[in-house]
Amino acid sequence: MDGKPIAIVLLQFGGPDSLDAVEPFLFNLFNDPDIFNLPFGPRFQRFLARQISSRRASSVREKYREIGGRSPIVERTAAQMRALQALFNERYPELNVTVRLAARYWKPLTGEAVQSLIDEEIKDIVLLPLYPQYSIANAGSSFNEWDRCNKLLHATFQERRITEYYKNEKYIAAINARIDEGLSEFKDAKDVFLLFSAHGTPLAMVKRGDPYSEHIRETVELVMAARNFDKRYTLSFQSKVGPQQWLKPSTHETLIELGKKGITSLLVVPIAFVSDHIETLHELNIEERPTAEESGINHYRVMKGLNDHPLFIECLADVALKEIHALRHE
Repeated sequence: MDGKPIAIVLLQFGGPDSLDAVEPFLFNLFNDPDIFNLPFGPRFQRFLARQISSRRASSVREKYREIGGRSPIVERTAAQMRALQALFNERYPELNVTVRLAARYWKPLTGEAVQSLIDEEIKDIVLLPLYPQYSIANAGSSFNEWDRCNKLLHATFQERRITEYYKNEKYIAAINARIDEGLSEFKDAKDVFLLFSAHGTPLAMVKRGDPYSEHIRETVELVMAARNFDKRYTLSFQSKVGPQQWLKPSTHETLIELGKKGITSLLVVPIAFVSDHIETLHELNIEERPTAEESGINHYRVMKGLNDHPLFIECLADVALKEIHALRHE
């Protein structure tokens, strides 16, 4: 190895770090053409994003207030960065790796990350999305923003891009380790049903060839195969926004149906989310809890996120190492 510094840039949505940051965070989200592809061009999209974020800010701020006044993804991602940096410092000091973050919708925004790498004259980059399954709405959006910022700032990096890693054995093992932790919270885990809940996407996106939903389904089957299919399970989708048709069945409807089938003990597995944040801590753990309990699911738990679980950090290191070696030998 030549000793030049190399940056592993973690790509993540990010989250508001205060209640005051909620509205600008929402504006950045709704202004993303990869998620909300609106007609009439970027000027109209910015106008509509301001209207939507202003209208939704109050209710969303209340949700963040209920889970601590800021997005937990801020601390969780920082912990992942520290753990991955420590692993490379300990095991591969000769690689001279620095771990950075480029967040899509809140600080440190992608442009800030690009500028800091330019300032430090770091040329070799591995882009590692904190989204194990690929979609244009997650890694695709982050890559597009990275390219826009590179062009704007005249950056010239030598890059490798990781698009997905949901088949990585350590990733699957990390999920199963968290499932086992969740099952241990039940007095009797024998009859616990597993509900895998993934962030949904519009059906129109699926019809255009977006592979995310298939990646999610494969992930669930890989997880259960590793468990020798020891539990009953199903998959649902959450977080629908807007009037379009989204992936089904919804988590809300699925909870009602499972209650009708006599399920009384249920562990929700937030599949595809790698950190605890508003969609796990509030949407699943607070908003949907009454739905479950009113449906007869008396023992309802939500699995802890992967966060900085050692197996997940090992997974990130494995997929990054492969690209680092490829980059060094180009």
